[in-house]
Amino acid sequence: MADYDPRLVQLYDSDNPDGADSDFFRSLADDLDARKVVDLGCGTGLLTVTFSTAGRDVVGIDPSPAMLGAARARRGAENVSWVLGDSRDIGDAQADLVVMSGNVAQHITGKAWHQALRDIRNGLLPGGTLAFERRNPLARAWEQWTRENTYGTRNTAIGELVEWYEVTSVDRRGDVSFTSHNLLTASGGEKPEAITEHLTLSFLGREEVSADLEASGFHLTGIWSGWHREPMEAESPLMVFEARRQ
Repeated sequence: MADYDPRLVQLYDSDNPDGADSDFFRSLADDLDARKVVDLGCGTGLLTVTFSTAGRDVVGIDPSPAMLGAARARRGAENVSWVLGDSRDIGDAQADLVVMSGNVAQHITGKAWHQALRDIRNGLLPGGTLAFERRNPLARAWEQWTRENTYGTRNTAIGELVEWYEVTSVDRRGDVSFTSHNLLTASGGEKPEAITEHLTLSFLGREEVSADLEASGFHLTGIWSGWHREPMEAESPLMVFEARRQ
């Protein structure tokens, strides 16, 4: 896909602040006494740098030069090994923990998803842990991604921004393609500049993801509906997965 617009990358941390999800992944790393952590799809590195503790190696991998540029510029970046790439670049990392936070797992669609699980397994030590989140397709969140429901204007660090979503297709595999519209108001009354992003997220169900993990050499150790390991219910919007390499 095309890289993210650097101006929107400037807003990423404020739009996706540190919270309960980051606490979950950090606590998991501590509970496992992980000596090496790989953050796959690390984005701007907001979570990644916080994994760094004495005696722990941290690797952040992302396919976006714009995102990785922001990650390398943040405080604490010197304690992380940053890699421009994807799951294939995990290699034989001998990691204790691999995480995919936010929508990372859903950005990996089709055959690439199965390849990513194999790559992650190969990069983990025997008994190593994979943790990630996905949105539950039964909650059908994309039905709310309309101009009517998402249109808004806000003041940001890059100027006044008008934004909305528009779903363009939903296929039988569960892939939802949508357009993110952004109109940036320039100073001096100039005509607003359009920044348009075309994205696809894969919505796989609980059973399908569980089967994919098992087929890729993982033992599923937990599925939760929240960051405090709340029990999973049929239409819980969030699905948090934890699996161990067999």
